[in-house]
Amino acid sequence: GAVLTGEEIARRQGIPYRFLVQILRELAHAGLVESRRGPEGGFLLARPAGEVTVADVIRAVDGPLAAVQGRAPEAVRYAGAAAALDEVWIASRAALRAVLERVSLADLAGGELPDDVRRLAAEPEARTRR
Repeated sequence: GAVLTGEEIARRQGIPYRFLVQILRELAHAGLVESRRGPEGGFLLARPAGEVTVADVIRAVDGPLAAVQGRAPEAVRYAGAAAALDEVWIASRAALRAVLERVSLADLAGGELPDDVRRLAAEPEARTRR
């Protein structure tokens, strides 16, 4: 519920102010943040932090969580031996959603991630670059 200036947010997060302004515009357009004008103005969340997920933020800033050839996974069709790729892309999006839609901004701010997300991150293979 606190109103913070763009400058204060940028300072706290260690990111350039001009870069942050672009992100805040996209978040405002998506209805995730509101801006207030005036001497006490700034930005605040439009909904409680527990109701805004990481997936919401990514969609607002980057678009769909998973796209194939710039389209939704279910809109892409393959033929022949590659036909099963349709399901692979859809399953990949479902896996992303299973994590990103479970973690809220309140979870991040409080450092308390859902147990299943912590378990996934703790798996040894989760940190390998393959």
